[in-house]
Amino acid sequence: MTTKPKARKFRIKRTDGTAAGVSSGPAAGASPEGAAPNGEGSAPPATPSMSDVAKRRAAALAALKAGKADATQDIPASGPSDTSRDASSRPSPVRSSNGPDADADAETPANPGSTSDATREGQVSSAAEMQGETDLDTIKQEGLTGRQLRMARRVAQKYGLAPTSDYDAVRQLRAKGIDPFKPTNMLELVVPGSADGQGGTAGNAQLPARTGRNLPRTIPLDQVQLPSTEVNPAERRASEIMGIQRDIARRRRKRMLLLFTRLAFFVFAPTLLAAYYFYAIATPMYASKAEFLILQADGAGGGAMGGLLQGTQFATNQDAIAVQSYLQSKDAMVRLDEDMGFKEHFSQPWIDPVQRLTDSPSNEAAYKVYKKFVKISYDPSEGVIRMEVAAADPAIAAQFASHLIDYAEERVDELSRRKREDGMATARASLERAKEERRVAQEALVRLQEGNFIDPEGYIASLRTQISNYQTQLQEKELTLQALLDNRRPNAAKVDGTRGDIRRLQALVDELNGEMSNATSGDSSLAEKAARIQMAQADLVTADMFLQSALQNEKQTELEANRQVRYLTTSVNPVAAEDPSYPRKFENTILAFLILGGVYLMISLTASILREQVSS
Repeated sequence: MTTKPKARKFRIKRTDGTAAGVSSGPAAGASPEGAAPNGEGSAPPATPSMSDVAKRRAAALAALKAGKADATQDIPASGPSDTSRDASSRPSPVRSSNGPDADADAETPANPGSTSDATREGQVSSAAEMQGETDLDTIKQEGLTGRQLRMARRVAQKYGLAPTSDYDAVRQLRAKGIDPFKPTNMLELVVPGSADGQGGTAGNAQLPARTGRNLPRTIPLDQVQLPSTEVNPAERRASEIMGIQRDIARRRRKRMLLLFTRLAFFVFAPTLLAAYYFYAIATPMYASKAEFLILQADGAGGGAMGGLLQGTQFATNQDAIAVQSYLQSKDAMVRLDEDMGFKEHFSQPWIDPVQRLTDSPSNEAAYKVYKKFVKISYDPSEGVIRMEVAAADPAIAAQFASHLIDYAEERVDELSRRKREDGMATARASLERAKEERRVAQEALVRLQEGNFIDPEGYIASLRTQISNYQTQLQEKELTLQALLDNRRPNAAKVDGTRGDIRRLQALVDELNGEMSNATSGDSSLAEKAARIQMAQADLVTADMFLQSALQNEKQTELEANRQVRYLTTSVNPVAAEDPSYPRKFENTILAFLILGGVYLMISLTASILREQVSS
């Protein structure tokens, strides 16, 4: 953005006498010897009284007039173009905007005899400032374009100047004799020869030289033998603008031609080759599509979370992902090649070279083709596995899809079978162990019972019963004996008989107590045998309980295993296609064009950025 300096305005302070002197200034300035007579003409010419500002302004205007007179005598000798440039760089006549009084003051000559040294220095500086402001106003009226002003600022910076604005740059360059709008002036490098053929000594002696300026030498006006250079600045500027526009249009056409050449070589030609391949060379491939999902038996989920997920796609999410991974694996490709000849089908000579396998391809090369033509997708929201198989023959494509579905069903069965077999094996092992323990307990009880002909517990119980009965009879006999003895004259026979019964009953009870003692004490007593038999019976009962629990666990495990069975249900069966599905000619051609265009754009942008960085 160009900042325009504000022109300084000088206002002259004058009194009545000064104004009178200024009004008579033109008459006095007309003749250097004297002034107009005052009154009758008898009085001497009076020197007008002026303020310091007016004196400095008058001196500046006088200096400008003197400089203008010198400039009109200097004409460049480098041709019409240099003459026109010097004419455009000459200072224009001074235009004052301070009114008629200022015009009057401008025509008032300065009195050198009445100024001091300080006044002369002030006049010189004021003259320089006034000349700079006048040049800036003249340059602004020339109607220079923004491009010319920027060029002038760059040239000023090149020559080490410090302009305050673009117009000031033009002024300073013209003051140094430099044309700011001329890229290179080759005539300045050529030393002009003399007109008379003597090495230029005689002719150059007559040419006045400008000291302190790098300008072509001039010749007097009477020796100019060149055509007129008086050209209208507006026409010259219009011609220059027209030339610039033509140059820009020529460069633009050249750049557009180069751009279209690069696009044709890097984008259009490869796109045409790709389109030719898709439309004329590529072998058509027929796709066969199928859809299937994995289900589980009712009540397979155990617990609250299993009941929540039962009947949803999340219950079989892991199985579906496992099946998808298996169908996309190299294992499925190898099995399909063993069953259907996958490599042999894609190695046929009538398939185009891009899609055809070699005669003896490796598993890795065949697997790349397998991933290209067998596409498996899984939708978690619906739980459906979608499969698309493409081949050069539609019937073979449908067969490939059917075999892959069979492989998936076997994989699902294997995934649930191992879990079911592990559960059933554990339950069966527990049942066999419980049976073995019960068998051991039963055999121990039988061996104990075989070593004793009678039941120890029953025998001890019978002894206790007999002892109790005999003790009851012994007590009754004792009571009878006491009743007989209570008589004054008891019957001796009855008393003796009763005492004999008591003795016999007592002996029998003692004998029974002895047998009881022998049966309940010692290592081979009936009590110990009874305890062993009771322990064996308890072990047998425990073994029976374990056996019953194992049987129940085995039945429950079998039910759970049946509930964990996964079923693969085919919702869409593969059908042989009638029209080819691949290649998609138009879509692939457009995709190739976009990819090539994007690559070219990225490379061109990178190159332009690097070029700009290197140039800067």
